[in-house]
Amino acid sequence: MTPQPSYAHGTSTTPLLGDTIGANLDRAIAAYPDREALVDVASGRRWTYAEFGAAVDEVARGLLAKGVAKGDRVGIWAVNCPEWVLVQYATARIGAIMVNVNPAYRAHELEYVLQQSGIRLLIASLAHKGSDYRSLVEQVRGRCPRLRETVYIGDPTWDALTAAASSVPAERLAAAQAELSCDDPVNIQYTSGTTGFPKGATLSHHNILNNGYWVGRTVGYTEADRICLPVPFYHCFGMVMGNLGATSHGACIVIPAPSFDPKATLEAVQRERCTSLYGVPTMFIAELDLPGFAEYDLSSLRTGIMAGSPCPVEVMKRVVAEMNMAEVSICYGMTETSPVSLQTRRDDDLEHRTATVGRVLPHIEVKIVDPATGVTLPRGTAGELRTRGYSVMLGYWNEPEKTAEAVDAGRWMHTGDLAVMREDGYVEIVGRIKDMIIRGGENVYPREIEEFLYAHPKIADVQVVGVPHERYGEEVLACVVPRDPDDPLTLEEVRSFCAGRLAHYKIPSRLEVVDSFPMTVSGKVRKVELRERFTR
Repeated sequence: MTPQPSYAHGTSTTPLLGDTIGANLDRAIAAYPDREALVDVASGRRWTYAEFGAAVDEVARGLLAKGVAKGDRVGIWAVNCPEWVLVQYATARIGAIMVNVNPAYRAHELEYVLQQSGIRLLIASLAHKGSDYRSLVEQVRGRCPRLRETVYIGDPTWDALTAAASSVPAERLAAAQAELSCDDPVNIQYTSGTTGFPKGATLSHHNILNNGYWVGRTVGYTEADRICLPVPFYHCFGMVMGNLGATSHGACIVIPAPSFDPKATLEAVQRERCTSLYGVPTMFIAELDLPGFAEYDLSSLRTGIMAGSPCPVEVMKRVVAEMNMAEVSICYGMTETSPVSLQTRRDDDLEHRTATVGRVLPHIEVKIVDPATGVTLPRGTAGELRTRGYSVMLGYWNEPEKTAEAVDAGRWMHTGDLAVMREDGYVEIVGRIKDMIIRGGENVYPREIEEFLYAHPKIADVQVVGVPHERYGEEVLACVVPRDPDDPLTLEEVRSFCAGRLAHYKIPSRLEVVDSFPMTVSGKVRKVELRERFTR
């Protein structure tokens, strides 16, 4: 019998949304005017859908008063706050393209994004973690001629923006919104490039509104849900899976703090009776390990989303049992695909939630191919994961050559991830093509070794990378965060733990004990940095 090919297509009797983001929000406002749309725990501010709609319109009319037109780029360089959300929906209302700027960026990175995307108006926080944003903007302003104005949140310039709305009649805003197509670009997100400068993934209303809607539908959101979002808005996890996932179902967005704080997150869940909680695995680990964790009332939780990197089995067991998140979902995706392509379902067992990243979402196709030939492989065989559908980006902003490298003539997005599709259609991510270790001609997948080492009682977290070796080409290095810093483990302990249970060529030949791993803001470990640090 011929083996089934590694191809899956998500079917559904429910069609895609054909709305713009503004039109979809109008639908939610009409259906749920008195339900809460947005709560900011830190400031105590809260908006019903009717109030949220009015606040969005005020910012949108303020932007029109400032001369912002359809297609103009408006940058948002800020921590999580209500104004971030208002700008997201206000720019979508008028057809401006919102450019997400990483709050951690320094002057040279800010300058690159301002120049590359051609930002006309920048909306920024005043400060974050020791960065004085006003000072950084002043450093680069002279080299960014297209930047005409900067508005600072919590500053008179923000009040001036909202006050300017009074000069623009509601009819003008309605006329601007009526000119928009769901296929218009609405957002540029810079992917954290591991080499060279980041690329601006350009996403349409259709891309991100549908992705937020389908992620939310898959975890069963209704207008009764309250979603706690400690993940950054500047990334798809916060603004698409979070904000658009909420508003497309009439649910409530709860902001626990400007940036991740495990105590503030648990307090927000308890106080606001949140039904859903988002995070990367390291966030959930920090919450579970918080002193006094057991004293928080998390009984309102039902679901949530864990994404960014694979979830260790022991962490998932605790999230389900101790955080009351029986329906927690794992998502897999990338910025270029709006972001989610694969997701576990509400009734999936523990094994599927920890060993796989789910199965294909409705209206999306995935396949696993030989990266050299592009030929689809049989199920059970490792190859490159590729995805196609409404979610694939319009392209990298002003970079047609790089777009052509990532999206082929058939509109398949090349993810660069190595994956295996099981017989049941669920997909396991076994690593990045560039992370795969080739030791003496043997292919070694770091994920397999990491999962195995998580079971060691002395290991709290682990990352495996390949580093150069004179004889074998590469050798296996395990970077370990110990459970007890005063009782770190040795290479001999690691090797004896693996002996007889892992093939000899997979057993780490080097060990580095670290306090933490370098991370991207979206929660992925920067393995390239670990490799560079420990290459010798």
